[in-house]
Amino acid sequence: MRIALIAICLVATTANAVFAQGGPAIVSVSPVVVRQNVEAGQSFVGHVHPIRRSVIGSAVDGRVVEFKVNAGDYVTAKQPLAQLLTKQLEIQIAAAEADLKLKTSELQELQNGARPEEKREANAKMAAAQAAYDYVQLKLQRTKALFERNAVSEDQLQDDMSKALAAAQMYEAAKAAHDLVLAGPRVEKIAQAQARELMAVEEVNRLKDLLMKHTITTPFEGYVVAEHTEVGQWIKSGELVAEVEELTELEVEAQVLENYLDFVKLGSNARIEIPALPGQLFVGQVSAVVPRGDPRSRNFPVKIRLKNKFDSSNHPLVKSGMFARVWLPVERRESVLLIPQDAVVMGGPVPIVYAAVRDAAGAETAKAKLIPVTLGSAFDEYFEASGPLEPGMELVIEGNERLRPEQPIRIVAASRGAPTPAAQPAGATTQLPAPGNRPQ
Repeated sequence: MRIALIAICLVATTANAVFAQGGPAIVSVSPVVVRQNVEAGQSFVGHVHPIRRSVIGSAVDGRVVEFKVNAGDYVTAKQPLAQLLTKQLEIQIAAAEADLKLKTSELQELQNGARPEEKREANAKMAAAQAAYDYVQLKLQRTKALFERNAVSEDQLQDDMSKALAAAQMYEAAKAAHDLVLAGPRVEKIAQAQARELMAVEEVNRLKDLLMKHTITTPFEGYVVAEHTEVGQWIKSGELVAEVEELTELEVEAQVLENYLDFVKLGSNARIEIPALPGQLFVGQVSAVVPRGDPRSRNFPVKIRLKNKFDSSNHPLVKSGMFARVWLPVERRESVLLIPQDAVVMGGPVPIVYAAVRDAAGAETAKAKLIPVTLGSAFDEYFEASGPLEPGMELVIEGNERLRPEQPIRIVAASRGAPTPAAQPAGATTQLPAPGNRPQ
């Protein structure tokens, strides 16, 4: 800490010469506030976990012909990870679709009924049978009349009677065939054809579903964190292909001693530091307090939901498995100083803020004063802080990323609005700066 302060002082002694040639930087400010009757924070060890993690396996047996991703790649939902050999399955699908067309055609033939030509043929056959029947009936009547006059023999009469009976049966057969043509196919026949067509449809669906399973996809967007196969490998159903983790949101799990659990509330803010990312500061929300602890250490898992940050290449800064320090409320204090989260600048030996020292009361022009701070718990858009701070001190919240000590600045209104004091518990008060010292 002492070395960091010496370095800051050295920078401050040369800052006026460096920035004398340029105009003042444009900044926005917000005051330091006092919040009374609040919970103080304590640091706990935590580890980063993904919100969702999927170990993806194959649903079918097959040989890998394409493996489309590498560990570290970003993938979208339903994006293919690997492709299995499908040639034999494609042949089966083509045969099943041809069989479906056959079954559909047979059903349509039954549903359409007889063609007009078939109906005319049935009508003609029935008319011919009717004419033959009428002819033999007339001939039989003449034979009977001749037989009564002993002009023909009894054998002739019996022969004509037999022909008349045969003609009557032929007519009945022709009429029945005619009626069948007009009535169309039986309902049961149509139902059987419909069932055969449905079976063919489901067979095609089954094979297509099997084909889809030969393309192994990711269930959600995220990053590939492990590979378990390669091109040419034969995999069986259930064997692993790849692992994918969603890193847009993360979960930090901290082990909290049972004595402090009463202060940890769902939805409350928690400040998180990732030692591997010294230039970044994160704020998450308590999402769960697991009601089962370690019987030896009396520690209980507390989970904090955290939104990740991404670099210029759209790669996540916080990664699964990283070590974290989590500040959670563990006791109550009478009052603490709160500074806006946007005022904190990370990346150096310690967190710093820039105070705006106005050239005169109410003036827009000022100088930037570097102040090292120690951060505590997070409260909405504020951090608990300690250091050479005073209630009402104006801190730079916009334009502070490139400021240097003693650099001239010009104060303007915040483009997105200054943060408001954190919500107060019952009976608590917030001390704000006098009206003349508030941001202009």
